[in-house]
Amino acid sequence: MKLNMILGKKQIVLASLVLVLGAAIYLNYTFSQTGQPYDITAANAGVSGEEKETYGEAQLTGAEAENAEDYFAEARLERKKSRDEAVETLATTLQNAELTDEEKELATAKALEVSRQMESETNIETLVKAKGFEDCLAMVSDDSVKVMVKTEGLSAEQAAQIKNIILEETDILAENVSVSEVAG
Repeated sequence: MKLNMILGKKQIVLASLVLVLGAAIYLNYTFSQTGQPYDITAANAGVSGEEKETYGEAQLTGAEAENAEDYFAEARLERKKSRDEAVETLATTLQNAELTDEEKELATAKALEVSRQMESETNIETLVKAKGFEDCLAMVSDDSVKVMVKTEGLSAEQAAQIKNIILEETDILAENVSVSEVAG
């Protein structure tokens, strides 16, 4: 009887985590719905200027795209595809009956981390756009954050504001944050 109750609790917790992850995916999809795809290869532009380790002096990077709208659209689509694949893999892993409790805990922790990253990306994009930028794309990973902003000239002050938003929304170290400009 006691074994039955313990298994029931674990199953309820697991189902709750899957539902929370599903809700996060749905919200991320809903908030990022602009009908524009995403190209992850264009997001890795080189850093221009010196790398600074001091807070407030953001790393400015630049990316040139023929059409900024296409860049942001492709980037969002690619990000959505990769997140959907990750979530599907985690869901499949969690449904595997042969997993040990430790493996299930690790998969659940990874699912929660993916959910947090998606929420952070949405929050960063919303806050940056609220600062007056036309478009923004944030990519949060375990140890870094990359933000691409559509603008015609990003000042150091604006980059510092964006970096401040990122540091408030994530636990990423300042030296692992990059802000890129995509000419509009």
